[in-house]
Amino acid sequence: MPMLGIMASAISGNLWAPGKDFDSIATVTVSSPVSSISFTSIPATYRHLQIRAIARGTVAQAEMQTFFQFNSDTGSNYAYHLLRGNGTAAFADGAGSAANTSAQTRYSAANATSGIFGAGVTDILDYANTSKNKTVRNLGGVDANGSGQVYFTSGLWVNTSAITSIYIGINDGGNFAQYTQFALYGVK
Repeated sequence: MPMLGIMASAISGNLWAPGKDFDSIATVTVSSPVSSISFTSIPATYRHLQIRAIARGTVAQAEMQTFFQFNSDTGSNYAYHLLRGNGTAAFADGAGSAANTSAQTRYSAANATSGIFGAGVTDILDYANTSKNKTVRNLGGVDANGSGQVYFTSGLWVNTSAITSIYIGINDGGNFAQYTQFALYGVK
């Protein structure tokens, strides 16, 4: 019977929408260049977190790479794996002990075509569970009118604390450009 209700809704011209599984927690939109973005006072009321981003950097190169740090932890308590492809070649990288998790994506930078932004979606799994380390996965990339790269990365924060703050920095220097946007969602 539930299927009949879904079909009847579609037939009547009303598109069926599933229950609300994501709640917007915070959104940062850059109005003038900044070197980092932070989310603080993250509630522990969700199962997972998701960050959706469109970004561009000011560093004088085609792309920039970003990273995460959690709860102001700048120690070598992170690990990451990175797979990258550009249509003709693939690249892999990783680190077992790092001061941040580079499990983020690359975004366009100052030398990319004007107005081109990169995009990424990052899931932070079981962020409030205090009996396990925290895992991060990201899919994103940038298209520069036929060139560019796609990224799939994973990261680990070797800490069982609940994540209450997220710092997003830039590995390559420079700033996040105007109109960059990072949105944090809680996943039920």
